[in-house]
Formats: sequence, structure tokens, C-alpha cells
Amino acid sequence: MSDPRPALTDRIALTRQRRRAQRDGMVDLFHQIAADEIHDRLAEVNRTFTAPALVTGFPDIWGPRFPDARVVADDPVLDLDPGAHDLVIHALSLHWADDPVGQMVQCRRALREDGLFIGVMFGGQTLSEPRAALAQAEAEITGGLSPRILPMGEIRDLGGLLARAGLALPVADLLPQRASYRDLFHLGRDLRAMGEGNAMAARLRRPTPRAVLARAADLLAAHSPDRDDPSRVAVTFDLVFLTGWAPSDSQPKPLRPGSATTSLADALTKLRKS
Repeated sequence: MSDPRPALTDRIALTRQRRRAQRDGMVDLFHQIAADEIHDRLAEVNRTFTAPALVTGFPDIWGPRFPDARVVADDPVLDLDPGAHDLVIHALSLHWADDPVGQMVQCRRALREDGLFIGVMFGGQTLSEPRAALAQAEAEITGGLSPRILPMGEIRDLGGLLARAGLALPVADLLPQRASYRDLFHLGRDLRAMGEGNAMAARLRRPTPRAVLARAADLLAAHSPDRDDPSRVAVTFDLVFLTGWAPSDSQPKPLRPGSATTSLADALTKLRKS
């Protein structure tokens, strides 16, 4: 039975964009920031991981950063064997998934008991400034609105996906980044060089009118100047990190309702007397 939900992502276009970016000189700054952050987080975990897996659309960037990991593509069906890994990293590709919960479920199934899942993706307020400028410009000039920038999940909603995927001890947090560009057109070139251009299935299939782009560039410059150099524009990129563990009996469990041995009233009375 086919999935009735419309596809968010044009996978063919996404693959083409990624290949072009890597061929022409990849802008990998956010990948390197994300990889550094994951290495720091793994160093804080008191464990040695011996069977890691890495899910990514950018193997040439992430593979060398995690040389011991088995690298698999971020396809809708992941090439992961059940219970084969003690660590699965989903590396800066999850925001393009039509079914992010399904991706996490597959990662959880690939984990051994008490194995660790770490995902990083763009989310939150990422590209909110050009999104607003393009929407206003298009509405003013054409009276319509076309999908141009991928919808970004809010951190609270993304954190909820971890529990839905069956992962224990879920944690979602955000690493905000601000990038400076000469103008909207500079940003667009950089997004293409990141492999993060518009690959939405519902995107406009004809060139955007020059008047729309010019108006959007003016709006972006007016509403989002770089504080250090007002002749440039500042744009948000939020890296959302998602962490969860494959369930295990050894993990801490929340107390059952009514199982506390001390009442709140007794605790407050003791506190006042101290």
C-alpha cells in the first residue's frame, strides 16, 4: 500500500545538488562544526564504542571524521542490520527526511541494547530571515507564495520524535549559529555549495522573477543587517542535536506515581526547620 502523504523532498534533485556541491568545492563549515560537537559529546560519555554506524548524505565529509564507522546513505530505507551497532550517528541529513521518525526507528533497531543514537540536523530558526523576506517579496509582487526554503522543526517537536521512535532518555538541544553574507544572492550561492538548495518536491519549476529576488534582497538587508558590518546580512543556522538510547534494564527509570516514600508536606516541614 502506498503512503498517502505527499513527498516533502525530491530525492533525485537532492542527490544531484549534493553531488554538484561536492564536485564544485563543498562548503562544509556547518558539517565540521557538527562533527566537532559530536566528538565532544562522545568524549563525555564514559564508554568506548566499538561498532559505530554513520548515516549521512555527505560520506566524503563525515567518513574521515569517524573512520571506524560503517557509513550508510540517508535513503528512506537505511542499510542497517538490526542490533549490529552500539552507536548510530545521523549526520546533518535528517531535516530532508520525509519520515524523520521512521529514520530514527530504523536507527534504534540497528542499536544493541543500551546503544547510543546521536542525530544532528538543521532546525529551529534556520534561514528564518531569508524565508520571511522571500515570502513577503513574492506576495507583494506576484500575489502568491511558493515553497522555497525547507520547513524547519522546532526543538520541542523534534525532541518528541525521539520518544516516538522508542529511544530512552531522550534529549534535544540546540547550537545556534549566525553567518554573515554580502547579500541574498551570496547566501543562495553558499546554500548551493553546501548541497542545501531547494530540493522540495513542491518547489517552483520555473525561474523566480528577478523583481521578486531584488525585492527580497532589499527586505533582507533592511531587516537583518549584520551588527558587526551593517552593509552585510546576518542569517541564522540552528544545529539541533538529538540524543537517545536503545532501551535497557540497566538504565535509570522514573518512579511510578504514588511510589514516593516522603510526602511533599513532610519535605517542606523539614526544610523550614533546617
